Amino acid sequence: MAERWILQFCHCHYGPFLDVARQYSALFKDSQYKVLTVYLTGEESAAARAGSSSDEVIFLDFKSRDVRGLKIGAIRALKKIIAGRDIALIIAHRFKPIYIACLASTLPVIGVHHAFGDYDRAPRRWFAEIFRKRLALLAVSDAVRDDIRKRLPRWAPDRIETLHNRLDVEAVRREIVAREQARQILNIPQEALVIANVGRLHPDKDQATLIAAFARALPCLPPTTLLVIAGSGPLAAELRKLAEQLELDDRIHFLGQIPQARRLFSAFDLFVLTSDHEPFGMVLLEAMAADVPVMATDCGGAPEVVGRQNLLFDLGNSGQLAGLLVSFFVDTDDSDRQEVSSFGALRLDQAFSDIVARRRFFSLPMMQAALSAQSRC
Repeated sequence: MAERWILQFCHCHYGPFLDVARQYSALFKDSQYKVLTVYLTGEESAAARAGSSSDEVIFLDFKSRDVRGLKIGAIRALKKIIAGRDIALIIAHRFKPIYIACLASTLPVIGVHHAFGDYDRAPRRWFAEIFRKRLALLAVSDAVRDDIRKRLPRWAPDRIETLHNRLDVEAVRREIVAREQARQILNIPQEALVIANVGRLHPDKDQATLIAAFARALPCLPPTTLLVIAGSGPLAAELRKLAEQLELDDRIHFLGQIPQARRLFSAFDLFVLTSDHEPFGMVLLEAMAADVPVMATDCGGAPEVVGRQNLLFDLGNSGQLAGLLVSFFVDTDDSDRQEVSSFGALRLDQAFSDIVARRRFFSLPMMQAALSAQSRC
């Protein structure tokens, strides 16, 4: 029997997108299909090849200038790859790969969207309408899904669905360093109570609201409380200056960029995400894997991850967040805080694991229709 393939087409393997490739390769573990992952841009890398968890990986290594406009070269390259295999389905991440996949083949295409606004532009909406019969769309959260459905009102709802991001939960948990060692690595006092944020220091992440909330809450918090912020970005100097202006530079630790930071989340007592309309919030899953309770803004995809209204606050509302911090650390006892951690860990296992995603993916009407259409060919 000839080998059947799923072709996964990714824009690049940088940042979070290598793990995205792993997530979708994992869907076909122990199935009848082999997975070929193709990267449109990005140099060949042994680490990316291994991290893709695929049966085969191809690096097209196009430069940014090569994938502007009509993308003829990329379409030809993908056509050549498709011609040499029995491919049942293409899974394409982000709009450029979706565009190329639709034009390079007559195969069913499932496009995966990782951000808001991908169909704000009229030409993209027109393109989606042209290929509506063999194109289906997945979003990383219900919030992103609803944004797409609003822009493509003629589409049947079951052609635009959600498949949340997820973790290989057991693998991530195996990576996590013991709390005492993690604090030594991060140079955090063992006795400190640590509120943490990890992410780009960028306006979209809004760490300024967290700093302001911490300043308001601090007089009521235990005297050993610290705020640690890990990451780099254009607001680094501005955020440090804000901490100095609030006379909190000794209570706020800026850790900079930390490789494989999720291994060290065990050092934290609470993780707070202040992002502006985060499409999903992968970092929340990583905190939950370390049994760290989480709080987040009540917008974007974060509420779907957190799962509890009393752990959410309005975007930019430092007063509300300050109240949540005091409530969590002063008005809540140890057993209730542990219950929040346990809730997060259980939610991770039940809603955001590879195993759960695999079951949901193969039950989606779009997936069943795509594979049945190919089986009739």
